[in-house]
Amino acid sequence: MDEPLSSTDTAPDPEFFALRTGAVPGCAYPLSVHELGELWVRSGRLEASDPFVLLGEGLVVPVPPGSYPVRVTIADVSTEKDGSHLREAYLSVVLAEGEVAAVRPVVPEGADAAELSDGKYFGVPVDAGTVAFADADAVTALMPAGDWYETVFDDGTDTSWFARMDDPEHLRTGAANILLPGATQGENVVLVHSGWGDGHYPVVRTDDADGNLLGVHIDLLVAGPTDDEDEDEDDD
Repeated sequence: MDEPLSSTDTAPDPEFFALRTGAVPGCAYPLSVHELGELWVRSGRLEASDPFVLLGEGLVVPVPPGSYPVRVTIADVSTEKDGSHLREAYLSVVLAEGEVAAVRPVVPEGADAAELSDGKYFGVPVDAGTVAFADADAVTALMPAGDWYETVFDDGTDTSWFARMDDPEHLRTGAANILLPGATQGENVVLVHSGWGDGHYPVVRTDDADGNLLGVHIDLLVAGPTDDEDEDEDDD
């Protein structure tokens, strides 16, 4: 599958991807980070996708095989910053703890780094308001034949993927960590709503000062610079 390219007007700020709760220097919104459990990536092939549209056909990033924490960063976009309007800003797989020094585009399997230019990122096309991470090989091996919508996503039970995402007692409303059908070794998928909804969202990596990979993130283009910074850029 050809991986679509996403564009952003401003380069991602490493401070925004530090995965810290509270006010972030330069960010327009307060952020809060929420744990979504662990994701098994035994194959070392991390897939990012809209799970309700392109699961099994998503962008695949090579990572060291293992089980990793997944976190969602939520932005408070309410006018009064009172928590009345929240949007998902990032979905992150944390491969190692450390200080983020750089945010870079990922180069997924089958892609050419030469396609990248300033402001361009390989990304995830979203048409069902949801993004997810999973082990690409586990998806291929375990998802059943037939119509996933009726047998997995919305089968009328309280364990369907839709129901789990809507259940505030599971993790939080709009997020879920779900075993894949037929999983025998904890093979799972972690999914969240996609911030403002549908679009093309960059997938980026965070590195420490030595270039070591710290995490892979779906940037939902919610957290951005403050209005003051935008005005300063306009004046330059």
